[in-house]
Amino acid sequence: MNDFEALFGCPPAVTADAPGRVNLIGEHTDYNGGFVLPTAIPQRTRVDLAPGTRSSIRVWSRAIAKKADPQSYTLGEETPGRDWLDYIQGVTHILAAEGFPLAGFDASIESTVPLGSGLSSSASLTVSLMRALRSAFALDLDDVQIALLGQRVENEFVGARVGIMDPMAASLADEGTALFLDARSLSYERVPLPAGADLVVLHSGVVHKLTGGDYNTRRRECEQACALLGVPQLRDLSLADLSHVNVLPEPLARRARHVITENDRVLGAVEAMHAGDLARLGKLFYASHESMREDYQVSVGEIDLIIDLARAEPAVYGARLTGGGFGGSVVMLAQAGMGHAVAERIAQDYAARSGCQPRILVPELSAD
Repeated sequence: MNDFEALFGCPPAVTADAPGRVNLIGEHTDYNGGFVLPTAIPQRTRVDLAPGTRSSIRVWSRAIAKKADPQSYTLGEETPGRDWLDYIQGVTHILAAEGFPLAGFDASIESTVPLGSGLSSSASLTVSLMRALRSAFALDLDDVQIALLGQRVENEFVGARVGIMDPMAASLADEGTALFLDARSLSYERVPLPAGADLVVLHSGVVHKLTGGDYNTRRRECEQACALLGVPQLRDLSLADLSHVNVLPEPLARRARHVITENDRVLGAVEAMHAGDLARLGKLFYASHESMREDYQVSVGEIDLIIDLARAEPAVYGARLTGGGFGGSVVMLAQAGMGHAVAERIAQDYAARSGCQPRILVPELSAD
């Protein structure tokens, strides 16, 4: 008997999953209408689900609940403030509000995407759950709709004012390509990952939480900058407008400068990937991190230490903080065939210097 049957007394009717993501470049640009470049990672969230006929919903999570009993609530009586269960409640609340036919269900959740890692564990959860519900209740939902509804779950129910990148990546990205996404139009292109480089993702061991005040504060600051500059979104500005941006009061000038220059870096990164120019791509990674550290001010000392260690590695083309910041993970590009060795060296040196316990996520050096 598997966990689901032991918990709920019957086998699951459907199983669905969705990946976490690492953003190669384009941080804090999506909610400003800009460009992003994420790719899927091997770690995924899986949902096993059995539909019911009543309105009772029972959910169990291996990562969070461990051996505890399933959490439960009643469809139509969702109440924010129940920690991880808010993501489940948010999905059913939003789907019902949009007129999708739901009934009660039992669900178990298992994820290998580390929480607070900057790798979109929450979007991986909401997308995988909606995929399971789509199958169980024959919902007329396409992958882009799932992403848009997933964003609403976090914005409107959970209280994290995230952009569209994470749910779009969880719903549309794959491991072989980067998803070049225009967050305003939702148009996208899959760009092959560079054949001459290994992707490395190292979790710092410092956990972040996007529902905290700092993330939402950054978004408000961008909106304030737009109001002073007279534009709907920072996407409407280019490098030619930096002279106007630089006279804004601080920290608004810094915030706007990061978004404008980061959008330009994403476009440059796509060009570099198409051209196979790994040296240029690496420089853009480092420039992006400097902008996040100095202008957007979302890095922390532990992340900066990993970047410094990466700079000392001749086999590393570039490295940067990935995700919302205030902890989380670093993404690096290393010479092909060197990713394993580089990841191990940096992780060991970082652990010795910081006292933190890093985790190598890509390449997967050991089973979870």
